[in-house]
Amino acid sequence: MDDALQQLRQRVLAAHSAGTPLRLRGAGTKDFYGERCEGTQLDMRGYSGVVDYEPSELVLTARCGTSLAEIESLLARHGQFLAFEPPAFGGDPTIGGVIAAGLSGPRRVQAGAARDFVLGTVLLCAHGELLHFGGKVIKNVAGFDLSRLLCGSLGILGAITEVSLKVLPLPRLEQTLRFELAESEALALFNRWAGQPLPISATAWHAGEAWVRLSGAPSALSTACRRLGGELLTADAAATLWRSLRDQTHAFFAHASSLWRLSVPSTAAPLAAGDAQLIEWGGALRWCASALPAAELRARAQAVGGSALHWRGGSAGARLHPLTPAVLDIHRRLKAHFDPRGIFNPGRLIAQL
Repeated sequence: MDDALQQLRQRVLAAHSAGTPLRLRGAGTKDFYGERCEGTQLDMRGYSGVVDYEPSELVLTARCGTSLAEIESLLARHGQFLAFEPPAFGGDPTIGGVIAAGLSGPRRVQAGAARDFVLGTVLLCAHGELLHFGGKVIKNVAGFDLSRLLCGSLGILGAITEVSLKVLPLPRLEQTLRFELAESEALALFNRWAGQPLPISATAWHAGEAWVRLSGAPSALSTACRRLGGELLTADAAATLWRSLRDQTHAFFAHASSLWRLSVPSTAAPLAAGDAQLIEWGGALRWCASALPAAELRARAQAVGGSALHWRGGSAGARLHPLTPAVLDIHRRLKAHFDPRGIFNPGRLIAQL
């Protein structure tokens, strides 16, 4: 066993024996995310490095402490990328933190979520065992896929020490169109275009401006641009825009003192949920800078079949949307099975766990 991994294992065993909570941490770029960060810090960055990468197979395996920048640089040299566009929030997160958080960027609307790219994981559990889930090929799962369960778990079940990810070739060409549209007009068009054979890889709207990113073959983009109209952004301007949305360096995020993340059906009408809004994912993700009470915001999201997460700022009690009793019971049973003494990131995902 690798020395760095052995050190992690010994820390976990000691914590389990003493019942001492551990705060799993990579680069700390998502310390703000979740309910709270408590416990003795366990730095995961020492266990790093790309274990296996075969470009022709479109699969990469890396240890938890490997930086996102290192992985993206390696993939770019082979004309490939992580299609779910994991946000870095201005830092350089570890791949373990990326998967534990399970967050996705603007391309999610077309490529899928982070969990859709997780093929396999290795989990260091409370008893010091290394549990292997999934594998390193795309068709490898029989039964319940525990690797995807770990994606977005915020480390409450154990320490993800290794992850295998599906990667994709970089698009041959990308172009971004800009439109001047009211919110309702943008939502209607985003949903109409989603049902048509268009190479749309991302959409966004804010303050009367809508943007549509097209990705694919030059001929397909040329046809789509003629069909959709709008103003074509320069390559540099487009890259800056989508990077600012992915990493939340856009001016909207900088000026939002209390920011909410509403996940709703893309067809939901404008929610009038805040002083300012930024819409992504064809209307399914709505960022709201709002001073409304938490209960009211969550009620508006629930009324259309969605949920509301208090992302940053303000004081609104629980940040994550409350779970139904049945779903909460499933979480409790999973936590009891993988982490019976509750040492891993207690309360980070769910206040009661």
